Amino acid sequence: MAGWYIRSGIRPGGWRGPDLSGPFESVGGLFMMSVDAVKFLFRRPFQGKEMLEQSWFVARVSLVPTILVAIPFTVLVSFTLNILLRELGAADLSGAGAAFGAITQVGPMVTVLIVAGSGATAMCADLGSRTIREEIDAMEVLGINPVQRLVTPRMVASGLVALLLNSLVCIIGVVGGYVFSVFVQNVNPGAFASGITLLTGINEVVISAIKALLFGLIAGLVACYRGLTVSGGAKSVGNAVNETVVYAFMALFVVNVVVTAVGVQLTAG
Repeated sequence: MAGWYIRSGIRPGGWRGPDLSGPFESVGGLFMMSVDAVKFLFRRPFQGKEMLEQSWFVARVSLVPTILVAIPFTVLVSFTLNILLRELGAADLSGAGAAFGAITQVGPMVTVLIVAGSGATAMCADLGSRTIREEIDAMEVLGINPVQRLVTPRMVASGLVALLLNSLVCIIGVVGGYVFSVFVQNVNPGAFASGITLLTGINEVVISAIKALLFGLIAGLVACYRGLTVSGGAKSVGNAVNETVVYAFMALFVVNVVVTAVGVQLTAG
């Protein structure tokens, strides 16, 4: 049966596997669903219309929170960094610090907070509601694979929107850092502008984009998996939404550390 791994312990052919603990079974189910979701990227028919609708949906619920969160993060980073640089007598390097912080850390982190906390939870609630109404079972009876029809387009949409939001946050970070540093903390505008590319180049921008893309893909997959594995009534959908945020944050912070470490090694080489 399509999507058999999202049923509690059932294996193909009616074989019931060993009684694994919940966390290990969930991780295994998420991994197997992720493999299938990626596999269906290269199989027809690809649900392009569904992907566009979900992209617009995630962008609509994430755009305003992203802007509102990015501005305070930018001000905090610029304010703290400029105080430190003034104490060291290197205030002219504020542009380098602001650009490096915004592109390598603030952009991807704000993106993960918003995509996981806003877009992914909405996806989970939608799929969870369909699951308890037995719409997913009806799709399988009709021979429609729910992973191909629902999960793959949502995964792509989440990754695409995260990538675009990361670019927006990076721009807000650099421009906001400039405005705050120059007009509030009296940093020389020419020195700020000339220092932007001192520590930040194309390699850092590419790593930031890869982080955001991975964050979006993982957040979408976690949301879809929790939505499809809901059991019970409406209360279980709310619990699944809360768990989506926690699980997504846990996975994404681990990915952030790994990608950052790999990126540092590659750029250093």
